Amino acid sequence: MRRALVDPSSAEWVDVVDDDDRVVGRVTRPEMRTRNLLHRAVYVFVLNTRGELFVHRRTATKDVYPGYCDLTIGGVVGTGEEYDAAAERELAEELGLIGVPIIRLGGLRYADEGTRICGMVYLTRHDGPFVLQAEEIASGGFVPLAQAQRVARDERCCPDAVAALEAYGDALSLRGRAGW
Repeated sequence: MRRALVDPSSAEWVDVVDDDDRVVGRVTRPEMRTRNLLHRAVYVFVLNTRGELFVHRRTATKDVYPGYCDLTIGGVVGTGEEYDAAAERELAEELGLIGVPIIRLGGLRYADEGTRICGMVYLTRHDGPFVLQAEEIASGGFVPLAQAQRVARDERCCPDAVAALEAYGDALSLRGRAGW
């Protein structure tokens, strides 16, 4: 496998964590990907007031799961960044949402041949419209939760987001019907 050449002064830095989510090092994002190091990530489910889930298609240029469906807004937590701050940053970057309330649902561990994650899962409620980040999101829209579960089962969908839906789908269903 070829390693990407990265200028360390301009690279995105990521905390490497141990199995107890304690920071044990710091590497560039490409090095984290190349070595499949355990790192932090956030996942934010976006429900509208009808209880529908925002589902989107990732761009073909993403470094992980390009072109896949995604059930969450989220990404890698930066060096020194707290989970909540990362969730708020990702909502601002990917959907243009600033200052919306988020609810922390809980933790998520995920690993496959390409990624190892110590994650945190959130929920927010917003009806849009959104300003989609063109570099990250090709398209998206709200779908009923049952349809999102079918997408997770039947389509090429980000497996870590599927794991988040499997872990917290009941909470989404309850909050979707009852509000906050």
